[in-house]
This record gives sequence, structure tokens and C-alpha cells, in this order.
Amino acid sequence: MDTGLRNRVAIVGVGESDIGKVPHMTGLGLNAQAARRALDDAGLKVSDIDGLLTAYSFTEPYFMLGTVLCEYLGLKPRYCSALIAGGASPAVMLGHAAAAIALGLANTVLVCTGENRATGLSRDDAVSALAAAVGHPYFEFPYGPSIPGCYALITRRYMHEYGITREQLAQVSVTTRRHACLHPNSHMKKPITVAEVIQSKPIADPLNILDCCLISDAAGAFIVTSAERARDCKARPAYLLGVGERHTHEHILCAESLVHFGATDSSSAAYRMAGLGPEDIDVAELYDCFSIVPIIELEELGFCKAGEGGAFYAAGHAEIGGRLPINTHGGMLSHAHAGATGGLLGIIEAVAQLRGGLGPRQVEGAEVALVHNEGGVLSSHCTVILASEQR
Repeated sequence: MDTGLRNRVAIVGVGESDIGKVPHMTGLGLNAQAARRALDDAGLKVSDIDGLLTAYSFTEPYFMLGTVLCEYLGLKPRYCSALIAGGASPAVMLGHAAAAIALGLANTVLVCTGENRATGLSRDDAVSALAAAVGHPYFEFPYGPSIPGCYALITRRYMHEYGITREQLAQVSVTTRRHACLHPNSHMKKPITVAEVIQSKPIADPLNILDCCLISDAAGAFIVTSAERARDCKARPAYLLGVGERHTHEHILCAESLVHFGATDSSSAAYRMAGLGPEDIDVAELYDCFSIVPIIELEELGFCKAGEGGAFYAAGHAEIGGRLPINTHGGMLSHAHAGATGGLLGIIEAVAQLRGGLGPRQVEGAEVALVHNEGGVLSSHCTVILASEQR
């Protein structure tokens, strides 16, 4: 068995910025706030960090965002990069940080992303920027597709293939909102019903606004170090057991299928490295930019068969206390989303669940957590498996 990076590194500090609409802070400021909170959580100083990874920003005018963040935070690391894999970036960066530490390129790596996307851009500007970034510049973008439109295409095809009901799809948003109401830092804290999701403002048929992720001001950060050093940090470590990637396409016109994507392959690699299977996972934090996405991921990650994801949610299996609690912080649909930060907040929540003590949000007996990030239009996939103890 290829154990790869299993048990070699751990996440020792996590931090979220203030979330929602934070007009007095820039994207860099939000990153700094999240990074400071992660350092305090780990009991580390800025001088302890010798590596930094970040993603991208639509609200900051910097080309070399990694070194800009280092400058802003007062870091002079020997390992630094801005890595772009869309929403999959945080999980990919965790894998890269682990590899760098295992190879001796760095000892302690700060991973952070964040944008003031709610107050730094209008909603229309954010949607237009995403369409330009993801749509093929010659064969898609000139015809005016939007990101919600691309995911609506996937949703409609999935509904045709598997017969999922509109009520089952809406249950994803209802469940994640219920979880968000239990998190003190969530952007949205008002409960919603299936009827309210179905009756909310249409965006791209069959998706309505409550099927779509938030646009938030938000940042998140986590700190990775070796398993040996992790024992000396203040907070309880979350050990990396497995990580796997798969990148199948960039543009939706090149996707081989509209219902099958790369999560099966990325998770197979992560399970193989961890020496575990879907049955060993206690809690899952799945990318949920639109309500159809965690349903597809749930199936490709091996938690249920193709076509059964909607029924899984409708039966309450994804709720805290259910068979497999999913997005216990509220996900991108209700907790927060700002560029690559949505997926990173899922990693933070997985660490928090493994540490325990979350009150009504706590998944009882959570020892192994799975996080799945995806980027583009279900284009890039990265699956991560974390545990409260080495295995």
C-alpha cells in the first residue's frame, strides 16, 4: 500500500476572519486576521512560519499574491507560492504543504485565502468575473454563460438521468442552513424551509438563489507542520491521513459527462493512502457552491450509489446526528463563500470537529473527517482525510 504522506504532518492551528459584510477590511486585512487567529490557536509566532501558500483574489490588484501576503504579514519564508485550482485550491494546498514539509523544504507552512468579495465587488461584478475566469474565452464566454448557468446545466441533466425531485434538491440548502444556525460566525443564521428554497428568486433554471452559494467577505487560515512538531503546539493536532487529486477538464464543453466527474478518482487515492474507506468516515465537509454539487460528490466519494444522493439528504442522513453529517458549519450555501475560502472553511470545520467540544454542532465520536474541494465547473477535485490521532 502506498502510504505516501499518511501520519507525516498535522494541522495545528486554524482561524477564520470575521464573516459576512465587513466593509472596513480589505482582502489582505481579512487574510491577516485569519492568519493571526490561526497562529494564536497554535501558540506560534510569525517567526515560526517558514512557508506560505495562498490562492487568488478578484478584489486585490496583485499579480504575485503570495509574496504580497508575506510582505503584509511580515514573513520572509523559504517556501512560498500562490496556487490556483479554483475552489479546489485549499485542499490542494494542504497536500502541497504536506509534501514540502516531508521533503524538508519548509518546517511550518501557513495556508490562507480570503477576499472582501461582498463589499469589494458588486454581485454582478462577481458573477461576471467568475464567468470570464471559467468560461472558454473563444467558445463559451462570447455567448454569455454564467457560473450558475453551467451548474444549472449539470443539475438539469442529473435530474433527467436520475429523477431527483426539486424537493430533494432543496433539502441540501435547508440542511446546511440548519447547521449554519449552530455556528457563531456564520453569514446566514435564519432557518429556511424547502418551500422557501423552491419559491426563492430564480437564477438559472432549475436553480434559485437559495440553491446558490453566498458572496461573503471572508478569509480562513490553517497551519501545517510535521507530526513531531505538532506535539509541542498548543492546540490538538488533526493528522493528515490521505490526500488525492484529479483534474478532468477546465471548460464545461470539454467535460466527458455532465453527471460523472473526478471525485471518484481523487477520493480513491485519498482512501488508499489513508488505508480507509467511506465506511470509516465520521463527518464530511463537501464543496457546495450549488445544491447539486454535494449530492454528486456524496455519490462519487462512495457514500451512496449514483442517483441516491437526493434521497440521502431527504431522509435526514446528512444532518448532525444522522448517518453521515455533512457541512456541519453550514457550507458555502450558508456559512460563507469568498473565492477559494469556501473550501478552506470546510477544512477548518473538519479540524474543529476532530477536536470536539462544539456543543450542539458537535458530531458525537468524530475521529475521522473527509473534506472534498472542487474547482471550476466540477473540473478540479481534491479529497483530504484527517484524523484526531495517527493511524
